[in-house]
Amino acid sequence: MTGNYVLTGARLATMAGTDVPYGLIEDGAVAVSDSKIAWAGPHAELPADNSAWEQRDLGGRLVTPGFIDCHTHIVFGGNRAMEFEMRLNGASYEEVARAGGGIVSTMSATRAASLEELVQDALPRLDTLIAEGVTAVEVKSGYGLDRETELNMLRAARRLGELRPVAVKTTFLGAHATPAEYKGRDDEYIDEVCIPALHAAHAEGLVDAVDGFCENIAFSPEQIERVFKVAQELGLPVKLHAEQLSHQGGTAMAAQYSALSVDHVEYATEEDAKAMAASGSVAVILPGAFYTIRETQAPPIEHFRTHGVPMALATDCNPGSSPLTSLLLTMNMGCTLFRMTPEEALAGVTRNAARALGLTDRGQISAGMRADLAVWDVQTPGELAYRIGFNPLHSRIYEGNQ
Repeated sequence: MTGNYVLTGARLATMAGTDVPYGLIEDGAVAVSDSKIAWAGPHAELPADNSAWEQRDLGGRLVTPGFIDCHTHIVFGGNRAMEFEMRLNGASYEEVARAGGGIVSTMSATRAASLEELVQDALPRLDTLIAEGVTAVEVKSGYGLDRETELNMLRAARRLGELRPVAVKTTFLGAHATPAEYKGRDDEYIDEVCIPALHAAHAEGLVDAVDGFCENIAFSPEQIERVFKVAQELGLPVKLHAEQLSHQGGTAMAAQYSALSVDHVEYATEEDAKAMAASGSVAVILPGAFYTIRETQAPPIEHFRTHGVPMALATDCNPGSSPLTSLLLTMNMGCTLFRMTPEEALAGVTRNAARALGLTDRGQISAGMRADLAVWDVQTPGELAYRIGFNPLHSRIYEGNQ
């Protein structure tokens, strides 16, 4: 489906931030011109200029913006099923990491994989997301922890966007963990590996944003800030894994750098929420990791609501703490585990997810936005978060093409 056409017989969840829940338009229409939305609104108000275009009747189906998975680690080697068993036998996520597991265990498999192997291993995970209406996905590095493997991960991410009709945003996460060869020398790793690798990746055009893991098993706010200063010099936006397992102060530091997002945030405080509101940072909620590692500290959803912090939801797809490749299940988890509303969940994988990636041209259905849409066999938007293990996607439209 290309060129100029109009989708009719549609119930539009525009997610346009109106006073109407979901920005819902009952008998709606969307006029698409090539890759852009030319007009969207009630069918009865369709402009005469658009009414002559080819019309496609959706039979009353629901249309949402295309889904956006704004936090993933889908490029990696191997898997960590053994650690899954360790945790079920009583080991905590922190204990697994300190015993040599966790991120560092994936490092060896990722370093051993060729670029093509990284791409081929990631494609099934990406295809699963696409099959649920995902039209944009963020992919992080962070499992190489040396210059060449970090670059290879980012090259693989770029390649995914060439092989599939999906927008891929890349994030450099060299400050994810300290590799064994730098054990006990975190500062040297930052100076000798992480920052030089960031410069190299930027020079090759592989980086859209810069991230770090600020945690008691990873890096301190001061160490991450050194990476952020380099990102700032390179003109790259930042984001941060923070307050997942403890409160280290990373959220407040990230807010000082106007971070696009702060992610996990289970241990964030009301003061952190205020700082994020002031900086415009999105709180990216990751229920898959909370569920998998059996955490009990839920993110402060009410503080985010009170202070107007936008909330996104993402799979955090990774081999250790969140082997999850379903945004639909993520939405259900956000509602069930954290008492987010279904409308907040849908905003979290559309409008707010776009904001978490700095994407201003998608995430809602309105004129001028990219024609990235998902068509669903459901009656109400709330059904998308309600069902468990069920995919009601009817069709997916990417840049106007179905």
